[in-house]
Amino acid sequence: MKIGVISDTHDNVPKIEAAVRHFNNAGVDAVLHCGDFVAPFALLPFKELKPKLYLVYGNNDGEKKGLRALAAEHGWTLGDMPMEVELGGRKIVMLHEPDRVEGLRRAARHDLILYGHTHKPRASHDGGRLTLNPGEGGGWLSGKATVATVDLKTLAAEFHEIGDLDEMPAAL
Repeated sequence: MKIGVISDTHDNVPKIEAAVRHFNNAGVDAVLHCGDFVAPFALLPFKELKPKLYLVYGNNDGEKKGLRALAAEHGWTLGDMPMEVELGGRKIVMLHEPDRVEGLRRAARHDLILYGHTHKPRASHDGGRLTLNPGEGGGWLSGKATVATVDLKTLAAEFHEIGDLDEMPAAL
């Protein structure tokens, strides 16, 4: 099973649309968003996403009633952090801010720890586990919108830069 990971899209609808297209073309089985989508309208491009969508709130997600309603309408799983899911036989925990990452790593209860907030892509393996930040899906701070894919069988991660809608995403 292969998953897509995105975070910190911050209302950048063109980049979100490009990420959805990328994930659909990459054949991922699920997409996990680690927060800071911000407003309900920023989730609308995910209606075109073929795989299941899982989302956790970030520190900038304010209109929670509207976000919950939209998620419920489309069958997406939206929750507070940390949110645990099991996919492909792997225990995954999703959060936004990295302040709990070290404690989760020490607890060693999850195969995959996903987080955002820093806007910097990062992946590290430790004791057969993967900790991953996909970077910033919106590309506002660095000028590069990035996402990641993870093979849940091997826990191999790849980062991808997402271009405009008319560009093909390039692997980093």
